[in-house]
Amino acid sequence: MDILLIEDDLIEVMKLKRTVSKLNLKHSITEAKNGEEALTYLRSGEKLPDIILLDLNMPRMNGIEFLAILKADELLQYLPTVILTTSENRADLLKCYQAGIAGYVIKPLKYEDYEYKLNAVLEYWNVNQLVKG
Repeated sequence: MDILLIEDDLIEVMKLKRTVSKLNLKHSITEAKNGEEALTYLRSGEKLPDIILLDLNMPRMNGIEFLAILKADELLQYLPTVILTTSENRADLLKCYQAGIAGYVIKPLKYEDYEYKLNAVLEYWNVNQLVKG
């Protein structure tokens, strides 16, 4: 799978890459540091990702603002987007599901729990029938 990771925290990016490598998953990961950078990539004509992993708390354009633009775009609206965040705010959760996300995963503190959750998400989307860009 081709994954677009939208995350501004370098430690979180390294943690995700470490997990994918440790689990011996053969996914490719493209990184964007914020929503603006992600939209530039998605509209560049490059191959679209199979799935987007999106943090909510980012500079310039937060995750909810990014989702509104993504889901309003005829070409991009079908990309499955899974929120990967520390926010347990119910208002954020509701806004994300109203926008049409595919899942909402709260990043656990323990690495083993993070690894378990991320593996479950990626396994599910790896076998799910995806709309190819």
